[in-house]
Amino acid sequence: MDTNYTVLARKYRSQDFESLIGQDVLVKTLTTAINTGRIAHAYIFTGIRGTGKTSTARILAKALNCLSSDHATSKPCGVCENCRAIAAGQHIDVMEIDAASHTGVDNMREILDAALYRPTNARYKVYIIDEVHMLSTSAFNALLKTLEEPPAHVIFILATTEIRKVPVTILSRCQRFDLARVPVETLKKHFAWVAEQEKIELSDGANELLARAADGSVRDGLSLLDQAIAQTGGHVDEGAVLDMLKRTDRGTVVNFMKTVLSGDVNAALTRLDEIYNNGADLTMLLNDMMEWTHWATRMYPSLRLQDVTSSPYTADQRETIKKINETISLNTLSRIWQVMVAAVSELQASSNQKQCFDMLIVRLMHIADMPSIPELLKQNSENAPVKKEEPKTEEKPKFLEINTSDELANALQAARELLLYSYYTSNLEITEFENGKIKYFDRKGDKDFSQKLTLWLKDKTGKNWTLEIIKEAPHQQTLSEHTKSEIEADPMVADAMSLFEGAEIVNISK
Repeated sequence: MDTNYTVLARKYRSQDFESLIGQDVLVKTLTTAINTGRIAHAYIFTGIRGTGKTSTARILAKALNCLSSDHATSKPCGVCENCRAIAAGQHIDVMEIDAASHTGVDNMREILDAALYRPTNARYKVYIIDEVHMLSTSAFNALLKTLEEPPAHVIFILATTEIRKVPVTILSRCQRFDLARVPVETLKKHFAWVAEQEKIELSDGANELLARAADGSVRDGLSLLDQAIAQTGGHVDEGAVLDMLKRTDRGTVVNFMKTVLSGDVNAALTRLDEIYNNGADLTMLLNDMMEWTHWATRMYPSLRLQDVTSSPYTADQRETIKKINETISLNTLSRIWQVMVAAVSELQASSNQKQCFDMLIVRLMHIADMPSIPELLKQNSENAPVKKEEPKTEEKPKFLEINTSDELANALQAARELLLYSYYTSNLEITEFENGKIKYFDRKGDKDFSQKLTLWLKDKTGKNWTLEIIKEAPHQQTLSEHTKSEIEADPMVADAMSLFEGAEIVNISK
């Protein structure tokens, strides 16, 4: 048995800037900086897993210490002693440190003490600290001064998937690079090239599924390809990948949604039983149904969004979706989307996912049958008794006067806009609120919230509002946190809580 097999994610790891896929801006910036001699003393790379943070750090270390040139080069040779040692993680002057296992201040002091000594075999002593957000507060504080003014021969390269957990004082001392999710088409080209190198048959359908399942991560995609090859013996087709991922093919999802929206409950539940008995993962099925709803909405005629060629559906499937759209309203698609989003957490918390999914399907079908608000109003007006009309003077619509963040919160609660109210009071750090302008930091970064709140304010106040989102958190309290702080500061509440050990305020109702 060959015990020296190297997984694809390691075997095809990027070894130079040219082979680093999907990060064109990063590559251009770093190569230009190296070529012009503008090398920073500290870098921080952030992004989701598998986009090339550690690989970029190693490439940068090789570029700084490659022996093929008498100075740093943007094109390391990859064959000199330094390049080979760095690629293998064995260079004495390039230290890769896992912050998860070196979280303490003592570990950081050892690193900083060693940084004072000049490199042994390289131009620069490079410290690559992976998952740097795992460091303790004391360790971060110990790193601060050295990170700002390190010795001339030392370069720090930090990497993290949780950039929000890294103190601003650390970020301000580093050049920050955000590694983007790798696009599906780029991943497909890369996987096809890897399959060619490995002499593996990879169908277009299977490649598409793997690229989308990777969710922008090269490493995740290669790991899935590795698993598919092991499962099939080298002939990777769409069916094998669907079986491996426990996903239902998109044609089945399209037909299933057609059944759900037809109103036949028995047929829908029977079809769900068949899909479940065939081994489908219900979490993945819900994701596929949400994907269908998203693209069906984008294809809706009234939105006039013509470019749907980027959708993951075939021409026949897109035609089926268009026909389904002729029988349902845009309002129906919006409602079933909201029900599906709420069902994600329900499915994760349920001890019996099949029962939970059955109830979801019943709920979706009843939601789809519900008439829209305009239709209800029309029905009420048609059924109302005819009364003799009396001349009335036109009344101007009454608009709300909202001048403070608290008044907006009260207005949302009074209007029973519970989702907007909950998100507004729990996730926004408001820095400015005056003259129809709200300036805030969004802790969760919901892209739809700003648009929804702007439309609501326009409708209720009769004027246009400007919502400005700031990128850097001011570290202020949200309205909920402020209210909780005020209640906890009340002497009577403090006395009551002191009577019970470990007591805390978990909910505030008005």
